[in-house]
Amino acid sequence: MSLPQIEIQLVATVVAVACALPGTFLVLRRMGMMSDAISHAILLGIVVGVFIVGTLHSPLLIVAAALTGLLTAALVETINSTGQVKEDAAIGLVFPVLFSIGVILIAKFAGDMHLDTDAVLLGELAFAPFNRLTAFGLDFGPRALWTMGGVLVLNALFLALFYKELKLATFDPGLAASLGFRPRVLHYALMGLVSLTAVSAFDAVGSILVVALMVGPPMTAYLLSDRLEWMISLSAAFGVLNAIAGYWGAHLLDVSIAGTMATTTGLVFGLVLLGAPERGLIAQWRRTRRQKWQFAVKMLAIHLRQHENTPEAARECQVDHLQEHLNWDGPFAERVVERAVSRGSVRRENGHLRLTDEGREVAQEAATQT
Repeated sequence: MSLPQIEIQLVATVVAVACALPGTFLVLRRMGMMSDAISHAILLGIVVGVFIVGTLHSPLLIVAAALTGLLTAALVETINSTGQVKEDAAIGLVFPVLFSIGVILIAKFAGDMHLDTDAVLLGELAFAPFNRLTAFGLDFGPRALWTMGGVLVLNALFLALFYKELKLATFDPGLAASLGFRPRVLHYALMGLVSLTAVSAFDAVGSILVVALMVGPPMTAYLLSDRLEWMISLSAAFGVLNAIAGYWGAHLLDVSIAGTMATTTGLVFGLVLLGAPERGLIAQWRRTRRQKWQFAVKMLAIHLRQHENTPEAARECQVDHLQEHLNWDGPFAERVVERAVSRGSVRRENGHLRLTDEGREVAQEAATQT
């Protein structure tokens, strides 16, 4: 493995973890699309910053873009607070306008600058090793690695310092406000981190991958854990997995690195969505199927209990009669009886069905619940 390959994977890994930390709280607050809005709207801040300072290499661009991200969050919050527009619709209204203004300004006034929308959207990780940080005649590695490393440290410090406040404001903002934690201030601080992370990463990975890494790993982790601490850790782990696997997938297929990482993020989420132990689709299907049979066995027990020791018991307690009384087809009725027999709730006697003591308890419990 060559040094540039190692550096590309390091940059992608740091970006993934830096995105996963604030992304976890965006997902929990059901604001995942806010990352998409901010990562596109910051183009306007970058363009305005270029007009002011006249260069693409000034740190003031980060400040301008971050302020644009905060402006996006403020506009969305303002529109949503009117009560006439839901938050997702407000996001859909705000960020296309700001992004489009940035595109128009580039096309109209920045045609001679090395700034285009494709670079902002797609980025190119393969070029990260060529943009080096040098000082005192020493090469300290890719500039993007140091930039995103600083953002990662900042995000981690913010979460460490305000973890309890963020947790409370995320799950119960009313209680947080009553305790004096100022959830609105925390909200805009979080949006500021999202803006800073997006603008710091756009040059290396592009806004599309920023959105994928900020939403995909936390959503994947959400399917596997109900504990916030574990969710944050799993989000970071899935981000690293998606970055590394995506890089080698792009290497093998000779395609876009950022595109393959975003695709890998979707594939990993899809696999977890299918196979998660509790919230996965397969687990839900099995749980629904199990509940269906449990309900059918209870219905059988109630039916037999109602007709037990009655004159019509000889007719009502036969498998064939279940089709008429419970509207079950023959194969289904037979399978329900077999399950009830295997569980010890019912026994067969001379072609008739009889409840066991356990079956009577099941019928009594089911009747009480209904």
